[in-house]
Amino acid sequence: MIWFLPVIVVGGLFFPLLGFLVFFMMLFFLTLSYFKGRFWCSHLCPRGAFLDLVLSKFSLRKKIPKIFLSTWFKWLFLAAFMAFFALQLIASPKSPAAIGFVFVRMCLITTIIAVVLGIPLKERAWCAICPMGTLQTKISSFRHSKIERF
Repeated sequence: MIWFLPVIVVGGLFFPLLGFLVFFMMLFFLTLSYFKGRFWCSHLCPRGAFLDLVLSKFSLRKKIPKIFLSTWFKWLFLAAFMAFFALQLIASPKSPAAIGFVFVRMCLITTIIAVVLGIPLKERAWCAICPMGTLQTKISSFRHSKIERF
């Protein structure tokens, strides 16, 4: 699914409605995570494929800082990310193209962050703090805790 990343990041600059693909993917894979955990991250994430196939050739592969692996930091990053996202939605004109572009912009920004982190650190350093991954882990834990109660 590596092809999906440039379609959204580049194509979305010219056709912002492509951003809605990100929205629907997020809904689908957050639902899937209840049953399959972080399956999306391991098998289908276009950014992860890009990081594995392209960025890995440039990465210095240094250890990911422990703070990135801490639960509190992941949730703080998720909260900051969602606040930034919500502010963009509130500030954007209420047209479908403008809303779609918010998703495109967030995809572009997070891809830039992933590249900036992945060059000096391990190529998938972004995955340690990815808001989707944090949410998938939490959603998956609901299923596991429900199973353990019975």
